[in-house]
Amino acid sequence: MSDINSTPLYQMASSTRTDYWNDSCSTEELTYAIERGAVGATTNPTIVLNVLKKELPQWKDRILQIIHKNPTWSEDEVVWELVEEMAVQAAALLMPIFKESNGKEGRLSIQTNPKNYRNTNALVEQAMHFHSLAPNLQIKVPATSAGVKAIEEITYQGGNINATVSFSVPQVLAVAEAVERGLNRRTSEGKETQSMTPVCTIMVGRLDDWLQVVTKKEGVLVDPGIIAWSGVAVFKRAYKLLCERHYRTRLLAAAYRHHMHWSEFIGGDVILTIPHAWQVLFNQSKIPVIDRMDDEVDPKIIQSLQENFPDFCRAYEPDGMSLEEFDSFGATRRTLRTFISALNDLTTVIRDLMIPNPDIN
Repeated sequence: MSDINSTPLYQMASSTRTDYWNDSCSTEELTYAIERGAVGATTNPTIVLNVLKKELPQWKDRILQIIHKNPTWSEDEVVWELVEEMAVQAAALLMPIFKESNGKEGRLSIQTNPKNYRNTNALVEQAMHFHSLAPNLQIKVPATSAGVKAIEEITYQGGNINATVSFSVPQVLAVAEAVERGLNRRTSEGKETQSMTPVCTIMVGRLDDWLQVVTKKEGVLVDPGIIAWSGVAVFKRAYKLLCERHYRTRLLAAAYRHHMHWSEFIGGDVILTIPHAWQVLFNQSKIPVIDRMDDEVDPKIIQSLQENFPDFCRAYEPDGMSLEEFDSFGATRRTLRTFISALNDLTTVIRDLMIPNPDIN
């Protein structure tokens, strides 16, 4: 136990305001994380697909049971039943933390269907269904134009949201304002809000990824390492604005690409949802666990990003994008395509069990 207590992530979780979650619903990976101070977990179609590939022997019999028990179900219905069961199983591991913290921690994020990113009503309906499955489920809703509208309604109905497919300060502010509207509607009707823990993600690494794509598409040449600060800079600015405006939405960092997506956020009242492989690397590192959240990014780096990347300005400035522009942002389109492709690949795995290939089996 002494070795676990000395790991950087445990030190961070036990000595700072910064929480960390496991970026997976894998039982094995979540157990590792909880032992080292994690107080939550998250998932999405890509994560579920990777878990299923890794743990298919453990899940195969259960999937076949679902198929046989529901002879009229389509592949899609089987997929979502599986996603729900994985989420509920992982949520059960976090339940002791949830109870001990009176609901402030110990939540598992489950993602709504990414194909519904334009459909507010469908997002609300699925979110509230997820909300009914376990008391400690947090519902992931995309920060698209339709998603932000859904976030207000889900919050009003008592669902705890985690806005995802989010990369920018304007998206964070739009989500936080939608949450405030939802919470205020509840308060005006005498409904409780104390147990609610709204979260907004910034996929810091996916903003970095998008700017790397832009450099190749448009022939942009910048100093090595400049782009690695883009997600960090956006996250820190969004955090400062949330604190100044006293919004009740908590910021979460996801999509790790390097250690600054962890080390630069230590000390903030934020959540870091970290993939297992990165947790292992961070725990093996000699990077000191010190408060860096309030350290400003070098103004010269910010200036270089602003001068070379209009899309960084769109992500960094509070008014850089309108609600209607969220869906067309490059990082949004790339991420939605990735999530939808992963969902389609997950469906293929189920199809191979429902309709085994006669040429192989």
